[in-house]
Amino acid sequence: MRLGRGSVVVIELDPTVGQEQGGLRPCVAVSDPDVISDEHFPLVCVVPLTGTPGQGLLYPELGPGKSGLAKRSFALIDHLRPVDKRRVRSVFGELAPGELAAIDEGLAAFLGLGERLHGTGAPPVG
Repeated sequence: MRLGRGSVVVIELDPTVGQEQGGLRPCVAVSDPDVISDEHFPLVCVVPLTGTPGQGLLYPELGPGKSGLAKRSFALIDHLRPVDKRRVRSVFGELAPGELAAIDEGLAAFLGLGERLHGTGAPPVG
C-alpha cells in the first residue's frame, strides 16, 4: 500500500465524540510526505470526505476519477485529525493537483497560517 500526501484512503474513524465525523469513510492524507513515510511517526493527518455539499473555503469540492472517488465529494477541513497509520484500510488513488491546492488553501485558513504562508505576517516571536 503506497500512502502519500494527497492520497485518498479509507479509514475507520470510530470511536468519535460529539460532532466528529465517524465511521468507515474516505479521507485525504495531508501530512508531509517525510512524516508519512517515516516509521518513527505512527500518525498521519487526514481530512475526512463527505458526499454532502458544503459551502466555503473549508469544504472544497473533489471530483470522481483518478482519485478513486466514485462520486462528487467534499473535504471537511474543519474535521482535520491525526489517526494512527494502522487505521488506513486501503488507498483509492491520488487527488488532482488543483484539488490538493484547494485543500491546502482551506487548511491554511483553518489553521490561521494564511498570512505566514503568503509572507504578509510577522514572524513568530520566541
